[in-house]
Amino acid sequence: MRPLRYSINVSLDGCVGHDAFRPSAATHEHAAATIARADALLFGRVTYQLMEFWRDPSVAAEPFAQVIGAARKYVVSSTLGDVDWNAELVRPEELEATVRRLKEEPGEGLYTGGVQLPLALADLGLIDEYEFVVHPTLAGRGPTLFAGLREQLDLELVGRQELDGGVVASTYAPRR
Repeated sequence: MRPLRYSINVSLDGCVGHDAFRPSAATHEHAAATIARADALLFGRVTYQLMEFWRDPSVAAEPFAQVIGAARKYVVSSTLGDVDWNAELVRPEELEATVRRLKEEPGEGLYTGGVQLPLALADLGLIDEYEFVVHPTLAGRGPTLFAGLREQLDLELVGRQELDGGVVASTYAPRR
């Protein structure tokens, strides 16, 4: 069974807004390596549209752009009519069945990011690893993670990596 891994950048005060950080080469390399170990990416509409930035020819030579561009993508949305960029559209009512099917396929794993989709996946008990890439920043604003989670989810630390500039990537697995 392929694990579903979640990774997100977060400030010390819990902000996960994509514009709250100043990513370094090391954080981009870490993100590219995280995505490269996935057989497919699972994004909500907002994250998919944010990631489309990496399609721009001005950044196409960046390793992260190359990895994400080549990756198979599944985009969960009720509002998009179609998707491209090596992507397949998944309707919200198909989410659980689609993810369970993808997890049953052979391979190294699946990856997701963002805020709203991971909340739904956590509520369904489908995320196998949570990685929080914590930046030494106080943003003083939101959005934050997992607001509205139906039940508390206890995690155990399974990995930790220090990046440059005081950034720490900690990986957790749900306690079963």
